[in-house]
Amino acid sequence: MIIVGERINGNTKRVRDAIIARDAGFIVEQARLQAEAGADYIDANAGTDPAREPEDMVWLVETVQSAVEQPVCVDSANPAALQAGLEAHRGQALVNSMSAEGERLEPLLDLVKKHEARVVGLTLDDSGLPKTADRRVAIAKKLAAAADEAGVARENLFIDPLTRAVGVESDQGAAFLDAVAPIRESLPGVHVICGLSNISFQMPARRLLNRTFLAMAMARGMDAAIVDPLDGGLMAVVCAGRALLGQDDMCMGYIQAYREGDLEQWA
Repeated sequence: MIIVGERINGNTKRVRDAIIARDAGFIVEQARLQAEAGADYIDANAGTDPAREPEDMVWLVETVQSAVEQPVCVDSANPAALQAGLEAHRGQALVNSMSAEGERLEPLLDLVKKHEARVVGLTLDDSGLPKTADRRVAIAKKLAAAADEAGVARENLFIDPLTRAVGVESDQGAAFLDAVAPIRESLPGVHVICGLSNISFQMPARRLLNRTFLAMAMARGMDAAIVDPLDGGLMAVVCAGRALLGQDDMCMGYIQAYREGDLEQWA
């Protein structure tokens, strides 16, 4: 299970204030805490004004990489910020995100290919947000075909079938889950990822919904997630899920986590 730590996001006030003030200490702490909790990537989303976002993204990428060995997930809807972040990044980054909308797909794939990055592809096209599993799968195939044509390896493509708030659209959790296995089966080599917390937006006891949905999605074949790795209960679900799905040889990872005290309070 590939974990992308979500805590460095300028859409939250504390992080945005740190970016604007160039408070490197706060960003470094967030990066280190997530790395120590098991994150494989540290998401960096500046979320600032588009005119200054490229500069802010460079600062974020450099600050995170000064603190941890984990690569950065360069996260923005602004192509200029993505380019700036990739140019500043050392090693193989993850780009979040591209979609099948309009003329965005090819330029972003060219950027990904140029920097030998990995990329999250959202199942979103000009027809809008998909409501059904079948539509999600169809857009995923379109993204994969474009990535193949651009020379982006399948293992560098993460498909996000888009979690939607079940408190607003109660059928969308099931629609997401029903898309996961067909995507993995029809597009061998690709990863399936989600921004997990979207599923519980505006609901009470959000962590319960997030953890339950994560386990269900893992059982369908999802192998990556954008989450808060400081949620110990969530990371315990990841550990237990890997053991139950045969992804943890002889359950040694699970046993080691228990011995280190990471599971006891959730047992």
